[in-house]
Order: sequence, then C-alpha cells, then structure tokens
Amino acid sequence: MEKRRVVVTGMGIVSSYGCGVDKFWNSLKEGKSGVRNLTRIPLEGHLVTFGAEATTFDDEVAQNNLIDAKEFKRMDRFTQFGVVAADEAVKDSGFDIEKEDPYRVGVVFGSGAGGFHTFETQHQNMIQRGPTKCSPFTVPMLINNMAAGRISMRHGAKGVNKCVTTACATSAHCIGDAFRSIQFDDADIVIAGGSEAVLTNLGVGAFTCARTLSRRNDDPEHASRPYDIDRDGFVMGEGGACLILEELNHALARGAKIYAEIVGYGQTGDAYDMVAPDPSGVGAAKAMELSVQNAGIKPSDVDYVNAHGTSTHLGDIAESNAIAKVFGDLSVNKNLKVSSTKSMHGHMVGATGGAEAIVCIKAINESIIPPTINLVNQDPEVANLDYVPNKAIKKEVNYALTNSFGFGGQNASLLFKKFEK
Repeated sequence: MEKRRVVVTGMGIVSSYGCGVDKFWNSLKEGKSGVRNLTRIPLEGHLVTFGAEATTFDDEVAQNNLIDAKEFKRMDRFTQFGVVAADEAVKDSGFDIEKEDPYRVGVVFGSGAGGFHTFETQHQNMIQRGPTKCSPFTVPMLINNMAAGRISMRHGAKGVNKCVTTACATSAHCIGDAFRSIQFDDADIVIAGGSEAVLTNLGVGAFTCARTLSRRNDDPEHASRPYDIDRDGFVMGEGGACLILEELNHALARGAKIYAEIVGYGQTGDAYDMVAPDPSGVGAAKAMELSVQNAGIKPSDVDYVNAHGTSTHLGDIAESNAIAKVFGDLSVNKNLKVSSTKSMHGHMVGATGGAEAIVCIKAINESIIPPTINLVNQDPEVANLDYVPNKAIKKEVNYALTNSFGFGGQNASLLFKKFEK
C-alpha cells in the first residue's frame, strides 16, 4: 500500500521558559539559558542544586485556568505538563473532535520515569502513617501512561492510545510511532509527544549518584556546555512537549495551517551498555541513515541536525562522530549546521524529543538555526562540525533532523521537511 503523507498542524510546550511555544522559541533564538537554582526541593545534602525547572508553571496554570484546580491535584506533575502542552497543541491545530470520527483520532504520549513526585510523597506517607493511608489516586497518578490517558479524555480521542517509555528517546519514539500510525491508515490525527518531572529529591539525588549531572553549582547558566572541553555532565530539565500529526489530505480539507511535513523516522538499539552510548556511534549513525532513507533523500539534503548533545564527555563524542559519518564533517560538508539546544533548555528526558522536534520545525519556518551556547573551547575529540556556537544564525532550512538517545541504548531520529503541496 502507498504510505500516506503526514504533516504537523499544531505544537505545544511547557519548559523552563514557561508555557507556550513562543516563549520557548524566542528564548532559544536569543541564546537565553533556562537553567537556574532549584526552588521546589530542599537542597541540603544535594551535590547538584540547579536545573532547568519550570518555575512559573503552577502560577501560569492557576492564573490562566489551564486545568481545574481539583483535577490538577489529582495529577502528578509529569501529567500536568503533558496535559497543558497537549491543550496548547490541540488549540493551535484547530481541529474539532465533534467533526471527527473519534476512533480516527489517537494519542501516543509517553514519559521516561512517570510519577516520581507521587512515588516520593506517597512512600513517605506510607512510612509515616502506615500502608492503609496512601492516597487512592496513587496508582493512577504514578503510572507512565496516565498523561496519554488524561489527554485522550480531555479531547475525546478514542483511537490509538498508548505510552512509549524509552528514557530520553521517549517522545521521539512517540512521534515516530504516531507518524507510522497515520502513514499506514490507523488514524487521521494523532496527539504525540512526552513529558517529564524528575526534578525531585530522588530524581536529582539518583542522577547525581550516577555521575551524569554537571556540578557547576556556582554558575548554573553556563553548566550545560555541549562539545566544550570543560563540560562535566548534563543539566536536568523538565516539561512537556506535543505535536499534532495529521494526514495531509485531511489537514488540507479542513483548511489547517501546516508547519512542516514529517518524512523520516529511524530507530535502532546499541545493545552495548545500560547508560553509556556505544563509543563507535554506530547505532546512532544507523538511526540517522534509516531516517534519511525513509524520507527518500540524500544525506547532503539535510540542512540542520538538532543533536542529542547532552554535554557528557562520551555522548558528545560518539554522536558527533556519528553525524560526521552520515553527513560528512566540515572538510566535505559545509552546508550542515548542528546545534544542541539542551545547552539552553536542559535535558528534558522523556519530553526532550518533542521539544527538539519543535525546534526543528521552527528552524524550518523561520530560517533560523538556534545556537549551542557556552561553547567556548571546542573539545578536539568531537567531530569537526559547525556547532553554531553561542549565537543563532540565519539559514534556509528545507530538511531538519533531530536525534534522541535513551539509557538502555534506544536511538531515534526524526526528519522534518519544509511543506510543499
């Protein structure tokens, strides 16, 4: 059967810059860091005291009545993020569920870790008051698929409804799977993305003990520094990100605005280590190659790669070498631009693939490549690529690819194209 074309007709995000795509994108264009000292957990005893925290989220929800106060209390923070991001995306897309077959409208929305906040608070409640005193909402607040469930209920989507959990590759896999669902005629519209809220006592403590986080407590805004010789780990972020994917003719028939077309999806596994990437970068390279092949284009057609670029020593080297292997380094490919926006918005874990898909789409729409900030002294071990250091640049972008790689060796690459009928 002939694959159907799939376009993006809506976007929504919650990030450390606040609620909304415009706040997020304008901050990235300006090279503005969203990293700051943490405010929601007691910092005593922690070796890492900063992150890309969504500090204004609760106030924005209350002031704008984004979620009913009673319902808000019955959602874990990751679900709250997902619901608000999805609400923005659905509103942006303009689709009306009353005019749709609800069984042709789906949700593919995931989380890497689920309800960390609920797990911590209810465990403490049980220890202090006994096992019969847990909240009756503990399980539905805790489980990873509840953001997908809540989103489907709010918008009446009765089609495909699932949660993908692949750590930092979660929302990229969700978007890719949604893409395939529409391509192969299982749905006409899918609400896709992911959310994460692991800036908790346990989350920060556990990632610190795993020695993955930067400890630049005296200078948070400059802590995330992908490709820089002085990088010392990634900066944890939080939030939610959502795209509305839609079959092309369906979108055209209802007069939807179309931001971009999704044309490629590659997914592989490293089969190497629990947390470390394969240093050869072979799995990452294969995911990118599959995405390009899936789109039916040449590697030289790609203008921009939004890299996973976490600011870890091994990860940056492995991915940069993989990018150079697939697309060529500066000695053979002067067209390609690469940047890591995690230098600004932090690593949003299960939300990061969705957030960076939005970056790619906005880069296509506005012909602007956002920078990799805090890149002062490029590590000689990373590949010789144009990482767009510290300042955004103007450049026409016809094809943009984003990478997401998760603990466990899960790799996902998504490829977006400037829309043409």
